[in-house]
Amino acid sequence: MVDRNRLIESFMEMVQIDSLSRREGRFAEYLRSVLNDLGMEVTEDGTAAIINGQTGNIVAHLPGELDAPVLLFCAHMDTVEPGLRVKPKVRDGVISSAGDTVLGGDDKAGIAAIVEAVRAARTEGLRLPAVKLVFTVAEEVGLLGSKNLDYHLVGRADMGFVLDGDGAPGKIIVRAPSQDRLVATVHGRAAHAGVNPEQGINAIQVAAKAVAGLPLGRIDEETTANIGVIRGGQAINIVPDKVVLEGETRSLDDRKRAALTARLTRLMEESVHGTGAEITIEVEHLYSSFRLDESHPVVRAAVKAAEAAGLQPVLEQSGGGSDANMLNAAGIPTVNLAIGMEKVHTTEEYLRIKDLMDSCRLVYSILKLASEGDLG
Repeated sequence: MVDRNRLIESFMEMVQIDSLSRREGRFAEYLRSVLNDLGMEVTEDGTAAIINGQTGNIVAHLPGELDAPVLLFCAHMDTVEPGLRVKPKVRDGVISSAGDTVLGGDDKAGIAAIVEAVRAARTEGLRLPAVKLVFTVAEEVGLLGSKNLDYHLVGRADMGFVLDGDGAPGKIIVRAPSQDRLVATVHGRAAHAGVNPEQGINAIQVAAKAVAGLPLGRIDEETTANIGVIRGGQAINIVPDKVVLEGETRSLDDRKRAALTARLTRLMEESVHGTGAEITIEVEHLYSSFRLDESHPVVRAAVKAAEAAGLQPVLEQSGGGSDANMLNAAGIPTVNLAIGMEKVHTTEEYLRIKDLMDSCRLVYSILKLASEGDLG
């Protein structure tokens, strides 16, 4: 069975190893050692060179003893800033940082749960199907790890389980949106604001007009849009000649997201007509949506395992993307499991030990049911 103290100690050790996005090298070395000790075949893919990082994704294989669906578990190694020199503390059943950094439970709680569950299964000598672990890099900066993952190195996987969801363990994310990133640059003309302003074209004014005419916020129950960054201007006495707008569109329906992106692009281009300014717009498709019906084998497996772990399974949709989006796009049916992390990406982040245990017990239940040929 899962060892509570060992799980807590492992998590506490993990969060104290710095692993900001693209700088996960030390943590990857630590994980390789841990996984080797579990008797797994561990490799690193070539993502580091693609994203200019310290390490690639870590892929670990455990050969199967049973002819059954191949299982894949995934979590990301990187954490957000401020995430250096994390000093975790435990009080009243809750783990938090010292208050000057994030805790890093996003997503080291997922990693710790996976590792301890596999360790418990190996210690008990469970006969398992083939099991694959994927620990990705740079998830927090655009899913870069899973986007560039060497899927040939991963090989076949029939059911995927990402441990990176918010909410209490038992929540199973079966639907998540697609996302586009938009960067619009308004080019005006600089001039002295007090001497000859009429010779200038105010890029901030043009950009403001462009943003004012956009449909933003919640477009419908499945779709959202946002302009979240505006950069421009040099001094109060200079008519600004350049403004950069950064935004996004998301939707649970890929067609709606594509249509909304096209609409925002058209409206911004039309907004500069007659102003003398020019606008260039770059669109990057970050990831596609996914949707799994409750009858899908991987969903049934997650529900059955949650019940076996004493949890209340709840199928939900998410407003954000995760490595599950990329795994589904690669043909690996994958759900995202909630792991109880709270106030992530803030210095107030915390994790209940009970939720850490429940997450681990859920992974263990998946392995145990698979060993019994009863995963659903």
